[in-house]
Amino acid sequence: MSSQQATQAAQDSLHGVLERIIYFNEENHYCIGEFRENKTRKTFTITGALPAVQCGETLLLKGTWNHHPQHGEQFKVAEFESKLPSTVHGIRKYLGSGLVPGIGKVYANKIVDHFKADTLRVISEESARLREIPGIGAGRAHAIKEAWDSQQAFRDVFMFLKTYGVSTAQCLRLVKKYGNTAIKILKNEPYRLVDDIDGIGFKTADKIALNLGLPNDSDARINAGILYLLSEFASDGHTACLVEELTQKATELLETDIDKVKDRIIYLMSVQELIPLNNPDLVQLATYHQAEETSAQCIGKIANAPSSLPSIILDKAIEWAQERAGFEFAPEQKNAIETALSSKVSVITGGPGTGKTTILRALTDILRAKKARVLLAAPTGRASQRMSEATNCSAQTIHRLLKIDPSSRSFVHKENNPLPTDFLVVDEASMIDTKLARALFRAIPPTAHLVLVGDVHQLPSVGAGSILNDIIRNKKIASIALNKIFRQSDVSNIVGTAHGILAGNGSAPALVDNVGQIDRDHDLHFLRATSPEECLQKIIQLSTSYLPKNYHVDPLMDVQVLAPLHKGIAGIFNINQELQKSLNASGKKIPHGINRFKIGDKVLQTRNNYDKNIFNGDLGKIISHNPENSTIKVDFDGNVVELENVEATDLTLAYSISIHKSQGSEFPIVIIPLLKQHFIMLKRNLIYTAITRGRKKVFIVGDPIAYAMAVKNVDSTTRLTGLPEKLNKALA
Repeated sequence: MSSQQATQAAQDSLHGVLERIIYFNEENHYCIGEFRENKTRKTFTITGALPAVQCGETLLLKGTWNHHPQHGEQFKVAEFESKLPSTVHGIRKYLGSGLVPGIGKVYANKIVDHFKADTLRVISEESARLREIPGIGAGRAHAIKEAWDSQQAFRDVFMFLKTYGVSTAQCLRLVKKYGNTAIKILKNEPYRLVDDIDGIGFKTADKIALNLGLPNDSDARINAGILYLLSEFASDGHTACLVEELTQKATELLETDIDKVKDRIIYLMSVQELIPLNNPDLVQLATYHQAEETSAQCIGKIANAPSSLPSIILDKAIEWAQERAGFEFAPEQKNAIETALSSKVSVITGGPGTGKTTILRALTDILRAKKARVLLAAPTGRASQRMSEATNCSAQTIHRLLKIDPSSRSFVHKENNPLPTDFLVVDEASMIDTKLARALFRAIPPTAHLVLVGDVHQLPSVGAGSILNDIIRNKKIASIALNKIFRQSDVSNIVGTAHGILAGNGSAPALVDNVGQIDRDHDLHFLRATSPEECLQKIIQLSTSYLPKNYHVDPLMDVQVLAPLHKGIAGIFNINQELQKSLNASGKKIPHGINRFKIGDKVLQTRNNYDKNIFNGDLGKIISHNPENSTIKVDFDGNVVELENVEATDLTLAYSISIHKSQGSEFPIVIIPLLKQHFIMLKRNLIYTAITRGRKKVFIVGDPIAYAMAVKNVDSTTRLTGLPEKLNKALA
């Protein structure tokens, strides 16, 4: 007998009802529960991985008995099957558990009192009869059966994937995408997961495929490996890659023959999943090729089309704007205004304090006086809000400007339905990635003017591409670089330090060792902390005590911690846990199923949700939880949305967020942990971006050596894209 057979032989089987969940870990689904066995009617403790179980479920368990020194005899579950409950007691618990949207304890009791043990058969086979109960309609009855099917599918998927490191959120997305066919697809087409499910990469799909016995050198595997590597290049910002590098990396990844890889690259080009560029050494995914091609063609059309603006005498318009502003513009500011009004496509770049706001205000004043249709947009809500405040003119996020059609999940404004505008200004343009650029540029009428405003020294876009830099590189597009600092009168340490960073000045701002030494008249502070533990302690002290007391701010929504890394004591994850304890200690915990949130938590949306009109990077606050249908309500700057369980997996705590996620946003007060342990991420554009996110106050908490490391480390990486080549062709 094999050891596996011996283990199976030693296992016991139990059949009964899960009476109570004592403990449940949402990360690994470890459960401690109170279980009542059907034969003996005895109740005892069970432990083990039991994904998505609910009180009242009838379970068939396989496992072993063991004796816990404190808690006595327990049953350790190795495998389980879940059945619809068959007893009145079980049905009552099952329906009242919150598993089914729209059914809480009140309705559960009404249904079971009426139909007794026949309840679930009625729901499955005669759901119309539920209308016999006041308040129950056919839709709600149908939801009960659907919820059970969904839970069963999730359990099956989770148990199948539990050895592959696939998260709960990814399992939920699998079930939402594939439904009851999920297991069949996992077994027969595992490489589909790479394209269909966010966060599941080639390596996970490959493990599944190889464990199922699919051949190592199959065409499907090599194709998937090549496409995976291109997506990895895209994760690093590149929309194109060198064919030689792709071939070499694919051969190493797949541990296969290089000639087979070359053959599959040729095949993928023949079916146009890969597109070679005119540069014979580069190749790119079809999606990025199409996005860049559309962007280039649209920019070409705008640049070459006549303007729909009314006649404007430039020197007189600028004089009028100066009188309205109450001061004379600098020559470079006049030049930027004149260029934007006379060129169909133009770019204005500059760091903090270089006069971009003055230029935007003057442009909008002139254009509105001329009755021109002006639209302002930015990639994030906070950036668009800042544009509105600066210009006294309404601004929107790019997503909201383009409008989402919920039925098709596509943008309303495109070539056949362009934006109603003569002049579009887009701020924080360094954040725009290739796919968003395509959506934006195709929605601009050719007769309109396009002005892109940004700061080329900030971190590049999170998504693939180098849109702003690629457009600036084209000499046929007018580009104005603002270098002179105008905000000297504010005596801004933030502005001065930011420009010092760009100049390579690695000497840290004035250091203090404790909060009692902080000069409240300054807007930039460096609080020394040489260990992660000390750094965390001082961040908590600033957030919970010093800042609310001395600046009378809301520590939850007015203060933002921006950290370089996720891991570690002074990393994003741990700072979030500690600040949640400190700033939201009295918040009511939301039951397992919706991460580890509390009511009152500050949260960040991590994926675009077009159905709910919320987007990656949006910050919000959890305001309520509905246990009846397992949903939460989140307030995203006045946009209150209700999120179901699977949608809530796109949220993460946001007391601390990454510097990358802060792009395009400004916060009243910013705290930046900066330690030598963050060395992997310490780069000049990272610390520059972090410091320039603070509108009123910035507090660096950390080691001056780490600051010097960041300033001296210039990110020299050039993103490989196909846009320059396509722009040259479109503007020829």
